Formats: sequence, structure tokens, C-alpha cells
Amino acid sequence: MNFFGISIKKLALPLGLGAAIALGAAGGALAQSPHERCAMEAASPYEAGYRDVGVEARDMDVNEAIRACKAALSASPTAVEVKAWLGRAYYVANDVQTALPYLREAADGNNPVALQLLGDMMITGEGVTTDMEGGAALLQRAADQDYAPGQNSLGLSYDFGEGVEQDYGNAAYYYLAAAKNGLPRAMSNIGLMYQDGLGVPQDYVAAAAWFLRASDAGDAAGMVNLGKVYQDGLGLDPDPEKAFQYYKMGHDAGDLYGTNNLGFMYETGLGVEQDLGLAVQYYQEAADEGLALAQHNLAILYEDGRGVKQDLQKAFQLYTQAAENGETRAQVNLGLMYLDGRGTDANYDLAYYWTNEAAQSGHAIAMNNMGYIYENGLGVDKDLETALQWYQESAGRGYQPAAEAVQALTEIIRNGGQGNSGGKVKNK
Repeated sequence: MNFFGISIKKLALPLGLGAAIALGAAGGALAQSPHERCAMEAASPYEAGYRDVGVEARDMDVNEAIRACKAALSASPTAVEVKAWLGRAYYVANDVQTALPYLREAADGNNPVALQLLGDMMITGEGVTTDMEGGAALLQRAADQDYAPGQNSLGLSYDFGEGVEQDYGNAAYYYLAAAKNGLPRAMSNIGLMYQDGLGVPQDYVAAAAWFLRASDAGDAAGMVNLGKVYQDGLGLDPDPEKAFQYYKMGHDAGDLYGTNNLGFMYETGLGVEQDLGLAVQYYQEAADEGLALAQHNLAILYEDGRGVKQDLQKAFQLYTQAAENGETRAQVNLGLMYLDGRGTDANYDLAYYWTNEAAQSGHAIAMNNMGYIYENGLGVDKDLETALQWYQESAGRGYQPAAEAVQALTEIIRNGGQGNSGGKVKNK
């Protein structure tokens, strides 16, 4: 069976803004100062004093924002917040190098918008030399000012141990603070913490509630995560039709996991009438955007000839892309393609490499297949003891075929090494 994706915490860093315009008593627009105009075009609703001002980043007219904030900076050359807003406008316009000097100056003035953006850039290495510790320090300064995007980003740093020691308790603390301050992505993130029991007691009902709030606030990840809740029945009654609806909402809002999950629903006929052609379409859409899970799922359809004409070379290409992007299930299947010479020439060295990659990640089927490789001496010296260790590792993770192989291989070793215990297994 293919696997659903759940939207992850790092899909996008929040740059949310609100929208407002000043009206006079008669309903006409008040005359705006350059500073006010810049704020309306580029300020964040999460910074104190400007919570009802600005626009969402996705809706920002970057040309107008840059024009307005350049005029405001000319009128007030030392205004720290104007520098931050101008830097933000250039950042949203994907002109990072022009944004940087404005953000740095504003960060020196302790502006939370600049601190958060610059801190994220330093952690990811976007346009600057990577400095995770320095970036996390800037995020801490932004979070200390009760700035929700800074709190969420600092939560990410603690969640993934970037620039600070990994600490799920602190991650949950900052996600929750940002969520309470209205940041939709933080609502999704704290929901995931409750779902997984990381930094907070596991609570599926609380997780579902936060996903619902995130979804209602327009967060695409929240929509997909809520769909997964309805799919699995964790915290809410299972409802495949609602799962499909929320995956569709997430897809329409640009979430690639939503796109992949629509493919799965159409592939399996879960919550919607089965349509393998649409499954291929949605998997392809997400795969083209680089989502490893979708590349893996599409590869299986090409390998099996479901919804498309069987094409082992295409399957091999997709497994390769997904494996290189870190999808362990694809690494398992790519190892098998090399082992069997399907879609490519047989290559035991590469079969071992990719199978071992997945096994080192703790993948039970990959461990089973490593046992098979050592048991049969495929690209390595035959070593029944090492094979047995791999089978045992796999069995210890609950994989029943490996448990059967352990029993059989133990008997083979006892009888002097005659016979064959197990088999390699494809991971769908």
C-alpha cells in the first residue's frame, strides 16, 4: 500500500499579514502619511501596534509596497520599522540581496519583523552564510517581543535542533505561544506536537482541534493534517469523504502533501470513486514539484502498470529521484531494481548501497532485505551471522517475514549452512 503524507512543519515559514484602511467619519479615505502608506502595504499584523494593518504576503503588491516604503524611508531615514517593512517587501519579491541591508539595519534596531526574517535566513543559509546559532539568537529576540512568526520559527529551531539543543518541550511552548497569538502555521505545528506526544502529552482530540483552527484560518498544512485525522480517525470519527475534502482544500491552497494524498484517494477509491488516471495526474503534479513521497507513489504505478502503461525504466527513474530526496521506501525499491536488474542493469554494489541507506534509517523491510543480501552473498561476502543479525533487527521492529527468516536461518546455521531462509521484499 502507498502511504499518505502529512504536512510537515517546515513547508513554509510564515509571512502572514492582515489588511486594513483608515476611513473618515463620512466613509472617505483619510489622507495617509508616507509611513502609514508603507505600513498598510508591508507591515505585519503580528507586530505590536500594527495588528490591523498590512496584507498577506501572498497578496502583497510588491511593487506598490516597495514604492511606498522607499518614499517613507526618504521621509524618515532613521525609521527602523520602515527599514524592516521595505526589507520584507524586497524579500517577498524574491530580491533577497536588496532586502538584506534593510533587514540588518532594522535587526540592529531590535525590530521583530527583521529579526525573524534575518534569523530564518541565517538558519537556512538563504542569501547569507549559514549560522544556525546566530539565527536562533535573533529568533529568540523576536520571540521575546511576543512576535508570533518569531515564536513559531524559534519553535522550529527547538523542534529540529537547529542552532539550539533539540528540546521538544521548548518547541511546543513557542508553537503554542505563536498559535495563541493567531499564527495559522503555528496552530498546525502545535497540533502535530499533540498528535505525536512531543513536548506535550499525546492528545489526539487536542491535535484535531488545533488542525481545525489552522484550517479555518487558511493554513494549507492544517487542512491536510485535518484530512489525515479524518482518514485515520484519530481525535475525530473516521470520515473518508471529509478526508478527501480537506486534502482537496490543501491541494487548492498549494500544499504538495494534499496533492499527493488526493492521488492516494483516487488510487484506492477511498472517499471518492476510484480513478487511476486522476491518481497518476495528482502524483505527477506533486512529483514534478519535487515531493519525494509522490515520486515514490508514481513509481509504483509505473512499475505495476496501474493507471499507466507499465514502464520499468520510468519507475526506476522515479525511484531514483525519490531515493535521492530521502524517501526511504523508494530507497528500498530502488535497491531491488538494482538487485534484480529491472528497469536498469543489475548492480549489486548499488543494490547494497540503497538498501543499506534505508536500513540505517531504521526501515524494517530494508533490514530484512539486507539480511537477504548477506545470506546470499549478493555483492558482499556471504555471511549468515550478519544476515541473521539483520533479520533480527527487522523482526525486532515487528516485521513478521523477518521473524520467520530468523527461525529458518537459525536452523540453517545449526545444520551447517544448507538451505535458504527468507526473501527480499518490495516496499509499497
